Amino acid sequence: MDYIPPIKLLDEVEAASMKKAALSVRGMLLTGFLSGALLAFATAFAFKVSDGLPGGLTSLVAGATFPVGFAMITLLGLELATGNFAVLTVGIARGKTTLAATLRNWSWVYLGNLVGSVFVGSLLAVALTETFTEGAGPLGARIIAVSESKTLAYEHAGANGWLTAVVKGILCNWMVTMGSVLGLSSTSSVGKIAAVWLPISIFFALALEHSIVNMFVIPTAMVLGARISAWQWLWWNQIPVTLGNIVGGAVFTGLLLHYAHRVSRT
Repeated sequence: MDYIPPIKLLDEVEAASMKKAALSVRGMLLTGFLSGALLAFATAFAFKVSDGLPGGLTSLVAGATFPVGFAMITLLGLELATGNFAVLTVGIARGKTTLAATLRNWSWVYLGNLVGSVFVGSLLAVALTETFTEGAGPLGARIIAVSESKTLAYEHAGANGWLTAVVKGILCNWMVTMGSVLGLSSTSSVGKIAAVWLPISIFFALALEHSIVNMFVIPTAMVLGARISAWQWLWWNQIPVTLGNIVGGAVFTGLLLHYAHRVSRT
């Protein structure tokens, strides 16, 4: 049996938090870069295969296909800032990591994720436009449309839009970090993939806000000609979504699971 029961699962998360806190800067940047790149590929793939489908099929197919990126990240043991928002919080709660080590990991991995996401997005923009000599086609149009809904729509709504981005970030990373934790619930490749797939498909199908995915989508749209400024990207999406992702991962997965299992053992 390769299943790790819930009572032991948090011990695995604790061990993972200690390993992550001890990573070198170079290791965090490289594994963060690869994670950002893989999520960029997965996002483009999900957009491509779900484009033009009727009704709810678009969300269903996108949600079913996007988790390929998270599955690869899990199997390769790479670093994703949004998952670490929960994992390292468990380490703090259990006294195995410090706040300083946690913030160090979050910062460097986040930077690595950003570079990987933008790198793949830039290459994809070149590929879609044949080095900017042609239109970007249906996939490019989809990326631009999604990016405008993630920035300009929030800007139009003002403070309510900013708060909406925060809440969508909370809901998103509640599911994403469940995937990070569940990925430790099995020792087999098939078990890890299946466990990760469940919550990740939910967040993507519901069109919630994931800060690392947005590092690919919005900058790529900007390169393709979307009328979105760097300020609009950062203020109306990246900042509120990242804050929401931290709360969703640290509070609703990390701390909630930690205290729930601590109570169950007493």
